[in-house]
Amino acid sequence: MIVSLQPDAVEAGAEVLKAGGNAVDAALACAFVQTVVDPLMCGIAGFGSAHVYLPERGVHEVLDFHGRVPAAATPDMWQDRIVGETDDGFGFVLEGAVNDLGYQSVTTPGTLKALGELHERHGTLGWPAVVEPAAGIAEEGFVVTPGVHGYWTRDVDNAPGRVKIRERLAYSEYGRRIYCDEAGQPLPVGATVRNPELAETFRRVAAGGTDIFYHGEIADRIDADMRDNGGLLRRQDLEDYRTDTTAPLWGSYRGLDLATCRPPGGGVMLIEMLNMLECFDLRAMGHNSPEYIRTLAEVMKIATSDKDEHVGDPRFVEVPLERLTDKGYATERAAFIAQGGRTHVERLALPESSGTTHLCVADARGGIVTMTHSLGMMSGVITPGLGFMYNGCMAVFDPRPGRTGSIEPGKSRFSSLCPTIVFDRGRPVLALGAPGGTQIAMGVLQAMLNFVDFGMTPQEAVLAPRFSATSDTILVTARIPRYRYRELESAGYSFNRSPYSYQIASVHAIGLDERGEPSGAADIPYGDGMALRVD
Repeated sequence: MIVSLQPDAVEAGAEVLKAGGNAVDAALACAFVQTVVDPLMCGIAGFGSAHVYLPERGVHEVLDFHGRVPAAATPDMWQDRIVGETDDGFGFVLEGAVNDLGYQSVTTPGTLKALGELHERHGTLGWPAVVEPAAGIAEEGFVVTPGVHGYWTRDVDNAPGRVKIRERLAYSEYGRRIYCDEAGQPLPVGATVRNPELAETFRRVAAGGTDIFYHGEIADRIDADMRDNGGLLRRQDLEDYRTDTTAPLWGSYRGLDLATCRPPGGGVMLIEMLNMLECFDLRAMGHNSPEYIRTLAEVMKIATSDKDEHVGDPRFVEVPLERLTDKGYATERAAFIAQGGRTHVERLALPESSGTTHLCVADARGGIVTMTHSLGMMSGVITPGLGFMYNGCMAVFDPRPGRTGSIEPGKSRFSSLCPTIVFDRGRPVLALGAPGGTQIAMGVLQAMLNFVDFGMTPQEAVLAPRFSATSDTILVTARIPRYRYRELESAGYSFNRSPYSYQIASVHAIGLDERGEPSGAADIPYGDGMALRVD
């Protein structure tokens, strides 16, 4: 079974499974195609987290490949360019949007190196076999889908003060030429996009491996382009880049065990929230009832406040993992909520873009890969002749020195990515994850609660309406009736009703029954999600 947001990518992964590849092979083929057909959601110059479970090989690990601040950056380089916070108090606006768009917004990318390492360690098919499908689609062209076009033109998601998505798409000459019409607007649904320069890059990578990007010809071209345009990234940053492979971060919920990613990913938030919610009878409250919404919202606010204050790159920040994941601490916080306590969220954290994607794969041998990868706040930059867009992750660092999220050379950003596998007495029962920026952990949390507490099927769990509280305002999707939260408004809670029926991340999952039979769950209405079983 394979599931993701992009049908072309799902099909590529399914073809690899049909050819005898394992979950890692299928995930790689799927991920490469995602970078072609959803080029602002992800790319080989991006970042992410891959959770790999291969019981036949005794492998259970998480590969972290977040972007790193280039060595040329300094903590105070933008402190005099702060114009102010965004209108919603959720981020900083700098003069010239230098942190948000263009060459200075790029961090050292990790995606391509991670994909190569996954193949080297765990792949069973040849490297060209997992790269070539993406090269073929880039050359022959892909059709713009409603989900992709909707993201390109969906300005409502942009925090006030942030650069609009369509401006990122058209920032480079090549981007305007292949993704926009003659008027400079994003191509419409049904248009065919061909990216011959990306096809050529993929074929060089297929022939020469990822070293060509980090140590070879492509590294030289990246370095020259960055130097010519005032970028921070250099060839030395690429050569010095290393991924991190760790054991999963473990938690438990109502007798089930869950394995997720460590900081700088968002798995710690997921475990902290589940620990608090274990103290409540959610089923008795009723799904999306007023008390259910209040309880989850307070839990989300506590976890968000803790994350803002304590969670970052553990190589630079001392993250109190033991305390944040301690059930005793959770019990104390749950008692505060039960007594009517309310948490105030200081809006000092920087925003995360929803420009991210996810995939889940389960193979016939019991192997599972759940991987989230992204460009973050995409930079808009495409080096001439290479065809791929770079991440824009400098946008999420705090331009004020001396803070948890401040700029430091080599530092990774916090992200809400939390690719997760749930186990019942050692047997995997659910693998899931999501794109959605700040909302990722909130979407994954609610899908898990729907599955565990309310007995929903994986597909039902993914499609049930969601809400979120990552500030003092509770965001509710349009399918939650107003009467569900009217009494909370009367009690002083602030609500923001989304114009969208499907929002708060885009969760994708695979459930596994007692025989290991998979059940795919795609967040279809959110975009173009698709689940495909391979027999």
